[in-house]
Amino acid sequence: MNIAENIRIAVYSIRTNMMRSLLTMLGIIIGVASVIAIITVGNGGRDYIVGMIRSLGSNTVSIAVNTSNVSASDYITREDLAAIKNIDSVEYVSPVAITIGNASTKREAGLCYVISGTTDLKHVMSAQIKYGRFFNEEEYASARPVAVIPVISAVVMFGYENCVGEEIVLNANDKFIKAKIIGVFESAMMGDQDSSSILSSSSSLMGSSSQAMCMLMMPATTTDAMMGSSGLYDMIYLTSTTDDNLDTAGNAAANVLYSRHGNFGSKAYNVVNMATYINLLDTVIRVFTAFIAAVSAISLVVGGIGVMNIMLVSVTERTREIGIRKALGAKTTTILFQFLTESIILCMIGGTIGFAIGVGGAIGVSAYMHIPMDIELTTVLIAVGFSSAIGVFFGIYPAKRAADMPPIEALRRE
Repeated sequence: MNIAENIRIAVYSIRTNMMRSLLTMLGIIIGVASVIAIITVGNGGRDYIVGMIRSLGSNTVSIAVNTSNVSASDYITREDLAAIKNIDSVEYVSPVAITIGNASTKREAGLCYVISGTTDLKHVMSAQIKYGRFFNEEEYASARPVAVIPVISAVVMFGYENCVGEEIVLNANDKFIKAKIIGVFESAMMGDQDSSSILSSSSSLMGSSSQAMCMLMMPATTTDAMMGSSGLYDMIYLTSTTDDNLDTAGNAAANVLYSRHGNFGSKAYNVVNMATYINLLDTVIRVFTAFIAAVSAISLVVGGIGVMNIMLVSVTERTREIGIRKALGAKTTTILFQFLTESIILCMIGGTIGFAIGVGGAIGVSAYMHIPMDIELTTVLIAVGFSSAIGVFFGIYPAKRAADMPPIEALRRE
């Protein structure tokens, strides 16, 4: 008997007992669907989270002053920034200073977060200019009152995205400054969706959910002059020329700071490699997804036991058929592969249905959570492989039992 004939007989047997076959496949369907959905959503969520962090700059290092045990002389100066910029492995470097105040336009007024730095701030914060431009060296050196604004903040404060040329009034510590908007940007950290959630969360925490909120990027010299600051910073970000020399760039920058401030051994500066945290987060999410998928896969074993049970019942019901076929010369291997084929097809049909349900569930979850869906080839192979493996493993015993049945004993059965 050839493979095509085995498949035809198997399909006929499944169709003859459709309800029983569907109930038998239920465990396989649930197992495959849950595993596929978990892996697909897990991969999509991992890619979304890791990608969002990576877009901030996988070749980024932050150096923070350990403010708990340092003096004013240990803070980072503009001269330190210039010295760090001269390191061969460093591409961009900027302080990241945050000022919180109030902002107002002709349309709206509310709370404002101002992030200030050098012209390299654009690169270390991965700001993609959509309208206008970023502030230049001349504007930084002369402390011009200019600002760039994320898209969501532009809509909140001005009512539309392209607000280049508009003015916004800032008030911090009772000091006012009128800044001109010269650019509108998008960023993974402060883009449309993320800025909206960040701003609304911050607003709720401060008990002012109805208050408008915005973010701005400005030259550090401008905010220093506004606040009467002496140009000392407790946080800087730098990027390396390549991902391979990220640690080298961070350590070299820290050594420059220790050397210039004469505080070796004080642990005044904390160096954080963003790539290390990205890789760690990626590993944690992968392990967690694999663990949950493995737990869900237990239902596949339960489904496999159900398949074995039904196949044993099928062998018992078709004992006389087996006896007749063996009496007519059917080989033991022919009977074995007939029932094994039926078991495999039963599991593969269940795996296909489970795969479709799992993908559908993943699409729904991804749409609800606003994360991308990532169906990998390995996921498809898992669905097909698990289904086939379950069919073979749990179908061998019933098939062998049918194949080993003596013809005389089989023909005696009614």
